[in-house]
Amino acid sequence: MSDSGAVLVINSGSSSLKFGLYVEHSGQETVRFKGSASHIGAEQGRLVLKDGRGQQVRAVDVRHPSQEDAFREAVRHLEEVGAEKPLAIGHRVVHGGPRLRKHQVLTPEVLKTLEDATHFAPLHIPPALALIRAAKAHYPGVPQFACFDTAFHATLPPVASTLPLPRAVRDQGVQRYGFHGLSYESIVARLAPVVPARTVVAHLGNGASLVALEQGRSVDTSMGFTPTGGIPMGTRTGDLDPGVLVYLLRTGGLDAEGLEAMVNHEAGLRGLSEGTSDMQALTRDAAAGDAAATLAVDVFTRSIAKTVGAYAAVLGGLDLLVFTGGIGENSAPVRQRVCETLGHLGITLDARRNDEGSEVISAQTSACPVRVIPSDEERQLARHTRRLLRG
Repeated sequence: MSDSGAVLVINSGSSSLKFGLYVEHSGQETVRFKGSASHIGAEQGRLVLKDGRGQQVRAVDVRHPSQEDAFREAVRHLEEVGAEKPLAIGHRVVHGGPRLRKHQVLTPEVLKTLEDATHFAPLHIPPALALIRAAKAHYPGVPQFACFDTAFHATLPPVASTLPLPRAVRDQGVQRYGFHGLSYESIVARLAPVVPARTVVAHLGNGASLVALEQGRSVDTSMGFTPTGGIPMGTRTGDLDPGVLVYLLRTGGLDAEGLEAMVNHEAGLRGLSEGTSDMQALTRDAAAGDAAATLAVDVFTRSIAKTVGAYAAVLGGLDLLVFTGGIGENSAPVRQRVCETLGHLGITLDARRNDEGSEVISAQTSACPVRVIPSDEERQLARHTRRLLRG
């Protein structure tokens, strides 16, 4: 079988599973089928499968108690529509700890190292391991590869990756790792072969972060030791005075598990708005005068603008600003508010282009271009998977 045949990629989130089957044509990864399973763990779930032309071939309401259940349902539908058996399987793994910073084949030794790193990301690594085992059970003998979100940020200089903690703590692997690496890689691939020297990319979704790129390499990023750090997100706090956590431990009746649940699932936009993390609903309610929604949107957009400004200082200027991710690609009000706050840097938007979601949304008079570029983590996974398969 040719190594240009199908590779299956698996991209799991906290309550969703994206998957795709890619084949290589003329050196490019081309989607054969692509789908998603949503609302995993909820009472009502949904699975959607599309072909390479974007035409929907399956859409079923089905409950997925776990990521593994969603995976099994996904491959069942792939097989029913005639998808070929994959040559290899690529998994997005959010965190591999300090010892796994390169995309690589999943050998027994790598799996053991990943298991030992569970305490670095207890919310993310166990589900990833469960999916790897489920894929191995369904496709015995098919090589599997792990693509780590932290790998892209291995280029962070010590001044960016080092946290101001005692050496004894830092020696345990406590540092800034950075996340959303596959998304950022896909943006760099889209900009290639000429990536502007000083670029900031804002990946804005339910999870959100920013990266400062120097010649296409990560030199600073907002998420830190875990994906909870950085700017406020859908349900995550972002950066927080550590004294707040100490205070809650002492007075709030919360243990470590309770704190972890709060900072990851009850905070951010949901906590600020007292109910929802949906940006479309928040911007609509804010426009109607809802005070809590207005506060949530203002805190979110101000934090993004502050980080862009900080990264312009780190880079010594700004040649390109990119918005990506579900909110970055689809929320014109968020892009508008961020860029209005960055007016002192000479950034101005073309209101019509921004409202239409054009790829270039900056005005001709803007000090640097502002672009909207869709993230394509699954295609990036396919690229790495095939490269590793051949290597």
